[in-house]
Amino acid sequence: MSSTARPGLPNVDAMTPAVLVLPAAVSQDDVARLCADVRALLESTGAGVVVCDAAALGPPGLAAVDALARLELAARRAGGRIRVRAPAPALRALLDLVGLRFEVEGEAEEREPALRVEEEVEPGEPAV
Repeated sequence: MSSTARPGLPNVDAMTPAVLVLPAAVSQDDVARLCADVRALLESTGAGVVVCDAAALGPPGLAAVDALARLELAARRAGGRIRVRAPAPALRALLDLVGLRFEVEGEAEEREPALRVEEEVEPGEPAV
């Protein structure tokens, strides 16, 4: 008995990405486990993104920056990427300071304009 396959990906919910909740304090042992978790989530879900919930992270420091950088590297090596959810403003500033750019959940990507935003042109300005 055969059946016709439906178009599209089976059992993939595009609206609900896998979520990895980061602990309040991140140690080197935690980083290795979290990297393994990211790889496992990417493999098991078939999604290209894992959301790392950073809301519980304590005061940001270089340990948190190192952890996020290693998580992104592990995700890239597994063929995906991470998206950060609810980073503290201090963590975002520290990431900017060290030159790391992460996609933050709920923000438009840099290469895409924000929705419903139109640029105004002043009369007499040259075209760009």
